[in-house]
Amino acid sequence: MQTRDLLRFTAVSALSHRLRSALTALGIGIGVTAVVLLTSIGEGLHEFMIAEFTQFGTNIVAINPGVQETFGASAAVLNTERPLSIDDAEALRRVPQVLGTIPAVQGNASVEGNGRERRVIISGVGPDMPEIFRFKVALGEFLPDDDPRAPRAFAVLGSKVRDELYGDLNPLGERIRIGGDRYRVIGVMESKGTILGMDLDDAVYIPAARGLEIFNRESLMEIDVLYAEGASVEEVKEGIRRVLLARHGGEDFTITTQQQMLDVLGSVLNVVTFAVGALGSISLLVGGVGIFTIMTIAVRERTFEIGLLRALGALRGQVRAIFIGESILLAGIGGLTGLLLGLLVVESLKLLFPAMPASYSVPYAIAAESLALVIGLIAGVWPAQRAARMDPVDALRAE
Repeated sequence: MQTRDLLRFTAVSALSHRLRSALTALGIGIGVTAVVLLTSIGEGLHEFMIAEFTQFGTNIVAINPGVQETFGASAAVLNTERPLSIDDAEALRRVPQVLGTIPAVQGNASVEGNGRERRVIISGVGPDMPEIFRFKVALGEFLPDDDPRAPRAFAVLGSKVRDELYGDLNPLGERIRIGGDRYRVIGVMESKGTILGMDLDDAVYIPAARGLEIFNRESLMEIDVLYAEGASVEEVKEGIRRVLLARHGGEDFTITTQQQMLDVLGSVLNVVTFAVGALGSISLLVGGVGIFTIMTIAVRERTFEIGLLRALGALRGQVRAIFIGESILLAGIGGLTGLLLGLLVVESLKLLFPAMPASYSVPYAIAAESLALVIGLIAGVWPAQRAARMDPVDALRAE
């Protein structure tokens, strides 16, 4: 039997029972659709989270108090040999390639204004924050470049705080009370939305030194450094390390680049995407069981046909190839159907729920189709072996 005849015979055998073949392929198709859908959501979440972090720029270095070996908040934030200070932030401005620094301290406090009261995030920062984090001022101005150790009592409102306290009124020049102290409103920020569940618009920005007073802290929670585009991040890190070592007398701080944060975040999200894809692939195993069952039935029904092929000179390997080929063909058709259905579902979800993070992942789609073919191959091996081992005479008598 020539290869061309073998392929044609396999295709005709698969298509001779259209309904049965369609239902068998559907089992694999549903599995592939599940993998595509789950991995698309995982990939969409990945892209969404990366976009959330990179909206602040990628040439940022964060310095936290205390030495920490892993990504995340350090227990040393509350207890270090020497706290991070506003003077440290000022000293880091002199590091080569550094464009600006933000001394940062944050907490929650009650804000009173216009006869209303609201508990919001209070961010003690420096005047470089809009430039470094790509924030924009919608009304008025941001915190001026005062003496960082004794700044004036100015405040800038997030858009949501402005709406809650003043509505459509112009808050510029108005007095608000934070933690018992009075501040004059000099600006309102443009809406920035939320990141990781934190509403950036439900915040009030005040000078870092006054933030330390409100929260009764000695140490800043963080110093963020913006360096020039194209500069070597390793050189910038080394410059920061030299300055802080000279000021602190030891390495009681942690330097983290934006790329390090993104790498860790990307690794975690890749694991999540792989995990949900693996859960979806369970459906493929169910489809594989369906192929195995149908191929076993097909071998039993076509016993006489197998005996006739063997009597006409077909080799055992050729008989085996017919059934394995039919199994792979069913899995392949089902897989392609699943890919198209998965694409349709993903695009439909994006139209119906625009805010839902979903992105059709081509690598995972290819992996799902490849896995479907492998499952089809494995599911067809035992029935094909059984068909190939049949004695021609006994098979002809079976009719």
